[in-house]
Amino acid sequence: MELPFAESYKIKMVEPIRKSTREERERWIKKANYNLFNLKSNQVFIDLLTDSGTGAMSDRQWASMMLGDESYAGASSYYNLKQAIKNILGFDYFLPTHQGRAAENVLFSALVSEGNVVPGNTHFDTTKGHIEFRKASAIDCTIDEAFDTTVLHPFKGNIDLNKLEAVYLKYPKEQIPCTIVTVTCNSSGGQPVSMENLREVYELSKKYGIRVIFDSARFAENAYFIKTREEGYADKTIKDIVAEMYTYADGMTMSSKKDAIVNMGGFIALREEELFKKAAQFNIIYEGYITYGGMSGRDMNALAQGLDEGTEFDYLETRIKQVAYLGQKLKEFGVPVQEPFGGHAIFVDAKRFLPHLPVEQYVAQTLAIELYKEAGVRGVEIGTLLADRDPVTRENRYPKLELLRLAIPRRVYTNNHMDVIAVALKNVYDRREEIKMGYQIVNEAPILRHFTVELAPCEEAMSC
Repeated sequence: MELPFAESYKIKMVEPIRKSTREERERWIKKANYNLFNLKSNQVFIDLLTDSGTGAMSDRQWASMMLGDESYAGASSYYNLKQAIKNILGFDYFLPTHQGRAAENVLFSALVSEGNVVPGNTHFDTTKGHIEFRKASAIDCTIDEAFDTTVLHPFKGNIDLNKLEAVYLKYPKEQIPCTIVTVTCNSSGGQPVSMENLREVYELSKKYGIRVIFDSARFAENAYFIKTREEGYADKTIKDIVAEMYTYADGMTMSSKKDAIVNMGGFIALREEELFKKAAQFNIIYEGYITYGGMSGRDMNALAQGLDEGTEFDYLETRIKQVAYLGQKLKEFGVPVQEPFGGHAIFVDAKRFLPHLPVEQYVAQTLAIELYKEAGVRGVEIGTLLADRDPVTRENRYPKLELLRLAIPRRVYTNNHMDVIAVALKNVYDRREEIKMGYQIVNEAPILRHFTVELAPCEEAMSC
């Protein structure tokens, strides 16, 4: 008999979590203005808001923190991280930042100007926010298959080369500072980009003289999918696949809080010395000196160790199989999800889950609130709220996908927790016809509104 699958780690420390009653949760979510970001952590039983910075670090990461060098300039921790980035990703120049959106802020300050266009696969919220804050435009060139959650395409994060070339032909290259490839593509369901597509995007971009930048938060998970889904890579190590991936990039931004499994940190890595020097000036202004950039030495040490651990197959197999375990449970219950399952999260198709609700009533947010009320499980909306308003017309943008993301923290929850999540969603699905109305915005920020938005049920809002 074949042995069953087991995790590639054992648990050394635990943190208690509190169960609450439905009455408590209904009171708490109302006080939070129906925004799950406003909930206190002790009001949440299973927290799937994000996989960013919520993972459990290893004993080796904790040990490396004790060797952190907190010198203001030239710390050994900086050089440890610099060497890890060179060894694993192949870049000579790098700038540490305190997290991924800080890396975007620094790099885009050096790259993106008013009137620019930045094509790519579906840009995530902070990426698009930083682009539009600079009065530039993000253009989505993702393949059409990504927007049908029932289509079983192995690489739904791929860029459509025809769409991308149409952008290159429409705009002069001086107006296109870079193309951004997000690996894996979060907004389309944690979907990977194939090596073939990375290569073709790079070759097309070089033909037109355009830089290629990878948004690399989940690059190791992308490499896992290349190994397990793409012909010719089954016998290659994750590190070998990663090394090849980055031969097709001129630079990268990284939120290290995902695939480097740290609680805080990020960086920019580049091939061009001149762009590095330009970005370094903004790094000093926004983050700190170029050898710490908003990070402590101990955190840089943990990040360097995490890059090494996060690019090992056994760890990735454990992590991604847990995500798939939840996805399979939901599929068996009939809950509509993005398929194939992504690397860091399961994305529930809210339009198929609640087809009777109009998109103007924020369907995915409605589903997220119902799941929280049901079992204290906190997910996050990837839909109309996150899509924000058009910066020119100020009208709501309605994306093709309206998703509830259930992001699984790394090495944190057991499969028993996955079972609770699955049954809770099944319970909501079984009573979906009883959910008659969604929500209305009563207060919002002018950009990246989903973090702080205030909502009210439609029966309380006259304009619904």
